[in-house]
Amino acid sequence: MTEAVVHNIRINYEVIGSSGPWIALTPGSRRAYGELVNLSREIAASGCRVLLHDRRNCGASEVAFDGSASEHEVWADDLYELGRQLGAHRLVVGGSSAGARLAILYAIRHPNALGGLLLWRLTGGQEAVDRLSENYYGQYIELASKGGMQAICESEHFKERIATRPSNRERLMAIDAEQFLKVMNFWRDRFLESASLPVVGATEADLRAITVPACLIAGNDVIHTPVTARKVAGLIPRSELHDDVVRKVADDRLLLDWDVKEWRDAEPRLAKIFTTFLRRNTIGE
Repeated sequence: MTEAVVHNIRINYEVIGSSGPWIALTPGSRRAYGELVNLSREIAASGCRVLLHDRRNCGASEVAFDGSASEHEVWADDLYELGRQLGAHRLVVGGSSAGARLAILYAIRHPNALGGLLLWRLTGGQEAVDRLSENYYGQYIELASKGGMQAICESEHFKERIATRPSNRERLMAIDAEQFLKVMNFWRDRFLESASLPVVGATEADLRAITVPACLIAGNDVIHTPVTARKVAGLIPRSELHDDVVRKVADDRLLLDWDVKEWRDAEPRLAKIFTTFLRRNTIGE
């Protein structure tokens, strides 16, 4: 396991490829980066270096709760610092779902360290915000309110974080439950504010201000709606949209959840779209 200390948090990471432009990819939800290894190898084969990392509270990294900004803003700042430590001063940043949100926040907060965006399964709309805010924050607010940090340690997600890195239990138990609740409530409130935005985490003005090339691949479910991808593509000036990588469905007949196998089977096409996009836009180091 390769680690870096980022903002006093141990972050697990991997670099695939030994030379060329730097690309950072992040998966959705709070999942570990392992699901992106195969896709990253295909992209790296075109002459790139792909940086994968487990965000704080994900995978094999340490747990920590910073209420100074939204969760995705904190993740974006962590990635910027990790890249700086590795000498990746200009990153093409991409990701799926929550990883796409991280990438967009990186573009907003660190524009001078950004070379481009690779975004798929973008999240937007009231249903997405309502469902995900409960999944990411509401359930933990309820657990901590009733059972303190012991209940958090026993939850499915954080039990896995402890199994992967046993010291995470001590870190969790050292957190004051009231402080944990304060951060979770703040993160949930910031997330809920996004219901009326074109995409979770960014305003129209934020998206219009992004000047780097952006490649977008639309989703086909009620959380990652194609209309969200169309809105974002229409607002980022130098963007291109691909809406036929997975099954095209009508806006009123979207899947209730994303089809994991469908997206996994589409990875060779994603890799081809992204590498072609990078070459066409001559995105360098």
